[in-house]
Order: sequence, then C-alpha cells, then structure tokens
Amino acid sequence: MILRGITWEHPRGFGSVHGASPFYKSIAPDISIEWEFRSLQAFADRSIEELSQDFDLLIIDHPHIPMAAEGEIFAPFTDPKFEEPLNTLKVQSVGKSFESYMYNEKVWALPIDAAAQVSASRISELVKHPTNWDQVRDLAKENRVAWPLKPIDAFSSFITIATNLGHPPMKEKGIFLQRESVLAVLDFMHDIIQFIPKNNFEMNPIEVAELLSSDSQWIYSPLLFGYTNYSRAGFRKYLLRYRDIPVGPGGISGSLLGGAGIAVSSKSNSIVQAQKFSLWLASSEIQKTFYFDAGGQPGNSRAWEDQRLNSLTQDFFTGTRKTLEAAYLRPRDKRFISVQDEISINMTKCLTGEMSDLLFADSANEICARLMGANHGI
Repeated sequence: MILRGITWEHPRGFGSVHGASPFYKSIAPDISIEWEFRSLQAFADRSIEELSQDFDLLIIDHPHIPMAAEGEIFAPFTDPKFEEPLNTLKVQSVGKSFESYMYNEKVWALPIDAAAQVSASRISELVKHPTNWDQVRDLAKENRVAWPLKPIDAFSSFITIATNLGHPPMKEKGIFLQRESVLAVLDFMHDIIQFIPKNNFEMNPIEVAELLSSDSQWIYSPLLFGYTNYSRAGFRKYLLRYRDIPVGPGGISGSLLGGAGIAVSSKSNSIVQAQKFSLWLASSEIQKTFYFDAGGQPGNSRAWEDQRLNSLTQDFFTGTRKTLEAAYLRPRDKRFISVQDEISINMTKCLTGEMSDLLFADSANEICARLMGANHGI
C-alpha cells in the first residue's frame, strides 16, 4: 500500500517527513509513504480541498482547521483505539499546538511541528543576544537588523506586538482592534521599522534567516518564525541562535503561534492506515530521533526537552520554549484566513507609507466586521 503526502519545500517541511517515513516499515512493512513538495507560495495558492483530492496526507497550518472541519475535508481522529495516544500527545504538546488542531471537540490533525515568532542572531557577530526592544532599536540604528515584513509576516508581527502590548486582536466579534490600540501598535512598529531595509517588505522568515546566516551586514531579527535548521552545524556558513522574543510590556507573551500539523484526507481510501502513520510520526520517540535528524522541528515537548537536540541546535528549543508556551492562538473561525489575507496586504501598505495609520485601522475593522461580524459565528 502506498500513501501519498504533500508538504512544503524546505528541509524542515519536506526533509523531515521524507527522511523519517522509511523507518515506518519496521512496524508496517506493507506500507510506503511517498512525499511531494511545493514552494511555500505554490502550497498556499492551491486550496486544501483540491489537495485533499490527490493526497492521503497533508502537512497544513492550523488556521485551516475550522474550514476543513466544517467542509469535512479531513478525517477526524475519532477511532476509539486512538484515544490513549491522542491523550498522550495532548499532554506532550508544546503550548497550544495540540489545541490548535481541534475543532468542535474533535482532533483534525496532529502537531508534528511547533513554531511561533521568536528572535534570531548570528552567533559569530553577536556575543550577547538582544533581549529587549531598546536593544533592538539601538542595533537597528546601526543598520544591523533585518525583519521579515512580507504582508503575511508583517501581519504576524503586528499580532505579536499588539498582544504583548495588552491589545490582543480579534477578541470581540467583528472587531479587529479598537482604533486607538491599532495606532499605538503602529507607533511602536514604525519606531523601529524606519531603520529596516526596504527589501525586507518582500521577505519571509526563510529569506531573512538566509540573510542572517550569510556574509551580510544583517545579524539580528526581532520577530520571525524559528527554523532550527539554521542553528545546526553545516547547514549554512554561519550559525544562528534563536531565543525568546524581545521583552515588552507583556514580558515575552503574545507571539503568533505557527507550526504545522499532519492531516488525513477524508477522500483517502486508507484513512485508518494514514492516521496510524500520523500518530507514529507525532510520537515522542520518532519526533526526537528520525524526524529531527531528517531536518524536522518537532512539535512534541519531549523532543523540545531532549538534551541531544538542544546541544545540536544552540539550545534552540530551551531558548524559545517560554515564547511558545505564551503564544497567541488565532481565532477559530473558517473566515479568519480571508480576514488575514485582506488585512495583510494593507498592513504592508501602512508600514511603507502607502496607507495612513488611521485608514489602516478603519479598514482592518471594516474587513473584520464584514467577514467575521455579528452575523457570523466564531
């Protein structure tokens, strides 16, 4: 039997599952798993409903869960035999990772990868990693700070900073954030972004990590999704050190929760077999061995606590764990992705000066009211 899977193009996304899967034959010799990958953009451009027609296994982002659940795109893990391993995974989840794949009291995917916005620095250039925003600003004034500010990443940073400042967005139905709170967050961001290179508005976290780990003048980033690969010897010319987000009014709380989960298509002819494989891949032993060794960034807390994994990644896991545990979970609403996509475009326009802060605040609330307002359930 062959199970077909789809993931995204990066050692963390493809190498991890492709490298770990052959070891599954030790317990299921008749099953082979074949993985394909797409670029991050190509992966985002094709709907999960379309992908579920062609693949048994899908590596997905948790904001897709409400839409997938209501559309019955994925097969929930409801087999009674799975109750014990699911309870174990729930206990072993990093932060709200397990919770992020639940909807209507059912589990729709398993957290095989845990991430949130954290900070990163080139170890060879920065002996002392910045820990607060005053230090970040000083370093930015020296033209040493890069920040992924592509629309979706600018939006993610806004969410992180807003929550840390005590203004978590979208906590009221149909309201993105009160106007005065939006303006306060934008003031905070403008104060540092004025010193950030303009090409950063076209960059994602991978591109900034590549910049930091190469021969460039940019040696630090305050908010980007962590990629443990760049903390491993030999992956790139220079090692990166990932640590908690800079301390703000809310300490290190509020970082936007990311990560990836493994889901099983409801159209699969081998649902039970695919779900058994998924449980195996998410288990602590596989996460801290085959999955990590193949380039993965585990979602299981036992892996995050493992001494070997931390020694191989400049303490990536222990150095960012507090941020993960205090991360912001995006709204559990099938319309959220549409809200995120629309506001993200305006977010970058605002930060580059193409749109006024006031217009952005009002447009963000209009978008949220239109797509997730009082007439829509969350």
